[in-house]
Amino acid sequence: MRTDLPRWPRLAVAAAAVVGLGAGVAGTAVVIGLGDEDDDPPSTRTYDGPVELIAYDDCDSALAELKAAALPHVGPYGLLGEAYPDGAVVAEDGAVAADGRAAAAEAAPGAAPNAAPGAAPGAASGAQERAVPEHSGTNVHESGVDEPDLVKTDGRRVVTVTGDTLTVVDVASREPTASLTLPTGGHAGQLLLDGDRALVMTTGYPHAFPAEPAPGRSPAGGTRLVLVDLTGDGEVLGDLQVSGSYLDARQVGPVARVVVRSMPRLPFDHSGPVLGAEERHRGVVENSSIDDWLPRYTLDTGDSTSSGRLVECGAVSHPHRYTGASMLTILTVDLREELTIGDPVSIAADGDTVYGTGTSLYVADDHYAGGISEKHPMPEDAQRTEVYQFDISKPGKPVHVASGGVEGSLLNQYALSEHEGHLRIATTVGFAPDTRSMVSVLTRRGDELALVGRVDGLGAGERIYSVRYLGDVAYVVTFRETDPLYTVDLSDPARPLVTGELKITGYSAYLHPVGDNSLLGVGQEATTDGATTGLQVSLFDTSSPEAARVGTFHVPGGYSEVEHDPHAFLYWPAENLVVLPVTGTSDAGALVLRISGDRLTEAGTVEHGDGTFRRALVIGEELWTVSDGTVVVSTLADLDLLATVQLG
Repeated sequence: MRTDLPRWPRLAVAAAAVVGLGAGVAGTAVVIGLGDEDDDPPSTRTYDGPVELIAYDDCDSALAELKAAALPHVGPYGLLGEAYPDGAVVAEDGAVAADGRAAAAEAAPGAAPNAAPGAAPGAASGAQERAVPEHSGTNVHESGVDEPDLVKTDGRRVVTVTGDTLTVVDVASREPTASLTLPTGGHAGQLLLDGDRALVMTTGYPHAFPAEPAPGRSPAGGTRLVLVDLTGDGEVLGDLQVSGSYLDARQVGPVARVVVRSMPRLPFDHSGPVLGAEERHRGVVENSSIDDWLPRYTLDTGDSTSSGRLVECGAVSHPHRYTGASMLTILTVDLREELTIGDPVSIAADGDTVYGTGTSLYVADDHYAGGISEKHPMPEDAQRTEVYQFDISKPGKPVHVASGGVEGSLLNQYALSEHEGHLRIATTVGFAPDTRSMVSVLTRRGDELALVGRVDGLGAGERIYSVRYLGDVAYVVTFRETDPLYTVDLSDPARPLVTGELKITGYSAYLHPVGDNSLLGVGQEATTDGATTGLQVSLFDTSSPEAARVGTFHVPGGYSEVEHDPHAFLYWPAENLVVLPVTGTSDAGALVLRISGDRLTEAGTVEHGDGTFRRALVIGEELWTVSDGTVVVSTLADLDLLATVQLG
């Protein structure tokens, strides 16, 4: 039996500490209709409701409230869940988790589809005039909303970032035109593109740095936004350093909204004995100043340098309940303008999932960024995801318009979908083997995201591995030993209905539409007792209420980055081609599959001798595949080698 369920942390607390799991009988889906206010739904109703945000009156009240909220969470290792510089989180029982959520044995599956083919956001405006070939874009959740990735193209050039090096490759000549060392400390890996400019984002650390940073560490913390001019040899136009960790970003037109998670910079002393440490750390909190809590910045525009508080006290809001250990800040960056501090908006709350449409930005917090121990067990209502909705339809800073919450925890951004005025959320509740999943529908009523309907009891004893919303239908994969692919009809938001349940071995960690009434799944094949056996690509016919699997392609022992990062997935509908990275086998590289009716056939593999292939792009009649060190250009028709370009 498989127990290393991704994104479902192994925690130092008994499952008995989790209460209020509500309905969810094995094999049964329970519809909770909330269209009638006289309805009396089950106990799960207590988990739902507004998450009202309250602004601080002034810095004195902000400091007092932040201290009061944080003190109950102070332990012998500082703030509960505080991460150390190596990224580990130490629980009070001494267990160390590799990420900020407590360890999972493998990366979380799930998430993202390719943008429709055509011009990617921001076609080059200053490049030489020539016809732009049809080309693919980054695989994204919502059409028209770009997401950061390590490779971008506008059809005339390919821009990629690895470590601290940004490289620009001209498509026509297949030669690098610029190779620029960025002031990022070697942690760059995400970029957005608009015209002749790129915005590069580093991945910082979420933990609280000491008041005085260690030698070599960014004076403002762990995240940097670097604005780059891509013309000629390339030039850094601005460098913004922000305390905290880069969470995610979304771009609409030339405007990017960047979400940063920060923690207070409190000088906890970890060199002394554990005995008595908690009292010492409480003293650190009690003696702190407001500048220890608010995120800070350093901005270098080339002509001038400034630093200070990123956000003032009056611009920070907080929910009724919060720990004081984390702060979310949204920055607005127009790639066509000079880099500034981003007109920030901050919430004294945590978050780990960003989802965006053309008019709304959502930040979700499922409470797993902190720590759990026997002294601080998960409270009854901690199995809850809180969602903050911001209006980004107008120029300027995002405006918080509504908040709400649902029971359970998210897999990733694909568990959320805004459709015709409703927000759909798929979540899992409980700890194995006592788990169940659900799809909830919320709508905005004033400043509340109110629950209007829910279908509960999906995959009893399992958890969600992937979600895909297509119009009024949701496809939800749960897994423990077998893979039920649920079809959920959401056409009546008040009464969602499960219309199909396909049980097969293995699971799909990512789902992607591939034409009318067809869905492609990328994941792992497994034995009947849940042991995985290698990469599996599945083709599903969704023309009936219950999906049917009509084709498969299995790579024994293989694994694909798509399983945890859908940006690595490419679907090119003009040729019915799917490209995805494969590792763990002798044929590692870019696997190219062709969809022919109900069949999946292998078109070939593009190998990268210098390392692992990461991304694929279609530009005109060529397939460009990118690894950390090289770009391989092949013919799209038969994968014949055209060129190899060295990066950096």
